[in-house]
Amino acid sequence: MSTLLVINSSANTGDSVSRTLIDDAVGQFLAAAPGIKVVRRDLGTTPVPHLTTANLAGVRGTPATEEEHSARALSDLLISELRTADTVVIAAPMYNFSVPTSLRSWFDFVLRAGETFKYSEAGPEGLLKGRKVVVLTSRGGLYSEGPGAAADFQEPYLRHLLGFVGITDVTFIHAEKIGYGPDARAAAIASARGQIAKVASTFSTVAA
Repeated sequence: MSTLLVINSSANTGDSVSRTLIDDAVGQFLAAAPGIKVVRRDLGTTPVPHLTTANLAGVRGTPATEEEHSARALSDLLISELRTADTVVIAAPMYNFSVPTSLRSWFDFVLRAGETFKYSEAGPEGLLKGRKVVVLTSRGGLYSEGPGAAADFQEPYLRHLLGFVGITDVTFIHAEKIGYGPDARAAAIASARGQIAKVASTFSTVAA
């Protein structure tokens, strides 16, 4: 059975554009491939802890303490969810020109040497090749083009992290200028939904 991993990272559980878009995406993907398994990970309501001196060895060393073993168990779980997924959908609002710290923490626990990447004489190699990722972003301004593009530390950052673990089939769908007023917000959501529909139209083939 094909598996869809759904990752929310917005701290806003109310009128969140990224949450609206990811719910729409999951609905369209399920319509295209009703038999898929959906695994949900909400980093906004159930955040992954930040790496600290108390838990670091659980992810990047040899765990010894209870907190370190807890961090290792969580890292194992998050990696397992990612490893078993054929397709991943990430909802990533832009916070201060980048991603929410909740999403950064998820990557901190997922990027683990020997599990999702390895080092060799030729350099690092990603171990999670063959997966497809769709990233749904919400942005108050315009950053995909024009002067604002220089301040986009979101898409390049996510592309690099995903590529580091071997995931290069990544589609970004941006809902931009949502801070420009109700009309601009509605137009951004409508545009993003149209792009989601195009991606979903091919999903049944991917999930087969």
